[in-house]
Amino acid sequence: MTVNFAVLGAGRIGQVHARAIASVPGAALTAIADPVAEAVAAVTSAHGGAARSIDAIEAAEDVDAVVICTPTDTHADLIERFARAGKAVFCEKPVDLSLARVRDCLKVVEETGSVLMVGFNRRFDPDFRALKARLDAGAAGKVEMITITSRDPGPPPISYIERSGGIFRDMTIHDFDVARWLLGEEVESVAAMGSVLVDPAIGAAGDWDSVNVLLRTASGRQAVITNSRRATYGYDQRIEVLGDRGLVSVGNVHESRVEEAGAAGYLRPPLENFFMSRYAAAYAAEIAAFTAAVAEGAPTPTTGHDGLMALALADAAVLSASEGRTVALAEVLAA
Repeated sequence: MTVNFAVLGAGRIGQVHARAIASVPGAALTAIADPVAEAVAAVTSAHGGAARSIDAIEAAEDVDAVVICTPTDTHADLIERFARAGKAVFCEKPVDLSLARVRDCLKVVEETGSVLMVGFNRRFDPDFRALKARLDAGAAGKVEMITITSRDPGPPPISYIERSGGIFRDMTIHDFDVARWLLGEEVESVAAMGSVLVDPAIGAAGDWDSVNVLLRTASGRQAVITNSRRATYGYDQRIEVLGDRGLVSVGNVHESRVEEAGAAGYLRPPLENFFMSRYAAAYAAEIAAFTAAVAEGAPTPTTGHDGLMALALADAAVLSASEGRTVALAEVLAA
């Protein structure tokens, strides 16, 4: 079975997903919706498909699934709309910035029996998946502590930050999902600290650009996440997992594996520039997994519940950093 896709939103992440769809056997790009005609033309010329309105996609019999790449504040409405239309839905994180709104949205998905997958691409990175497989095989023994480093090469536009929900909800949320995935049990408490060290305008917008988070589970397992909006040396993405038998880690991906050495020392190629190149394989694997779930009727690897829990951790981190205290996750989930 070929799964026919429509991509809603032809911006940067929409282009990434369009490219992924075009690369996956059994997936076909049928339609693109975006108010910016030039953006749509760029996608269709590179990856196929045709420009259509969201209304036309909703009614189309030749569209099996939609990929939602529109601004965050449109996600929940579009998920509900296309779930009711009988389309499978892949949605970029987060479902919404409100836990209550996410819960309402997930009820509609459940009531309609729709397929929903939330986009946490890092679970599909080949290196991260290999790390998880080694952990599951007992390479580190019982997992005790996890360190996740995620630093962007530079901050996004202020206009994005003002709409995204801030660093914990638009950036750290990926690391929250990875931490849950690797810890093997739910987080019980969150302690976070934030500073404005990169750009004062980010602080003026009510956000932080440099943060650290400590997650703790009921059994005492810990995960430390460090994020920055600026890494002058490239896109910094690393994971280290310590267990009672040893350590399993994944280092950065460089543009090339070729190294030079001379009297002055070793010279390595730069890191991958940003997520579009660093996680290209992950995005393709993510869409392949969603395509298989739609075609075979199998559960999706990342779910609406995963989206809900990652957002709850982000909300707890915001509360912790704002009030200078450790926040129990139960406090946020009960609000």
